[in-house]
Amino acid sequence: MEQLLAELGGGDDAEKGDSGRVGVVGGSIEFAGPPALSGLAALRTGTDVAKVLTSEVALEVVAGFSPNVLTNRFVGDVLRPDSVGKVLSVAEWSDALVVGPGLETPTRKAVREIVERVEVPTVVDATAIEHALDCDLSGTVVTPDSAEVEAIEAEHGSLGSFAATSGAVVVSKGAEDEIYAGDERFAVEEGTPAMTVAGTGDTLAGVVGSLLGGGLDPVDAARLGPWIVGRAGELAAEEYGSGLVATDVIERIPAAVDEGAA
Repeated sequence: MEQLLAELGGGDDAEKGDSGRVGVVGGSIEFAGPPALSGLAALRTGTDVAKVLTSEVALEVVAGFSPNVLTNRFVGDVLRPDSVGKVLSVAEWSDALVVGPGLETPTRKAVREIVERVEVPTVVDATAIEHALDCDLSGTVVTPDSAEVEAIEAEHGSLGSFAATSGAVVVSKGAEDEIYAGDERFAVEEGTPAMTVAGTGDTLAGVVGSLLGGGLDPVDAARLGPWIVGRAGELAAEEYGSGLVATDVIERIPAAVDEGAA
């Protein structure tokens, strides 16, 4: 991991944007926090600028999380095909895109069109995953939770088979994070049981998005992301124990990155 971490960050002459811009598409009136967590996690990983495109009904809540995250809105509470143009505009601005955190029942057509048309490296997360299972996901990192793993296995038999046939790199979150890429499997043991708290998956999606936006290839980003989040979670647990929350993990991402690069 040390070698991968050494590839992050700009040089002495870096300017704003040189360390990547990450777009996040997500959020709804019921789940306003997830896209903000993803954006903040991307920033703490080293991204220069993060922008969240969220539901118009959730915009004020999302924008209120942090002045460090830019925001914009799509119409209504559900991501529909008539909002795909806005998503593509954010993708054109971005070096990497995260799609899914906090989206409530996005339409299948909208998700598929986004996945098929976006040209920057993409993280597909949460409810967006089920609509993209039969898409060409080459160059995409998919970050399913346990329920989404079940949906993938129901359609493809196993995560390994899904990764091999779709072209996706899959990060399965659990007591031991598992990464599937082609016919390869990797494991990351860093982490703590306290990280079952809500929001750590959104944090991971933002971290992986940041790594993609910083120039890492999907396999390396998918391997390094869980290590960073797992180690940050361990650091947070030293102070908060089982009472840690996702923002505690996010605040310790820089320390985890520095520790790994030392």
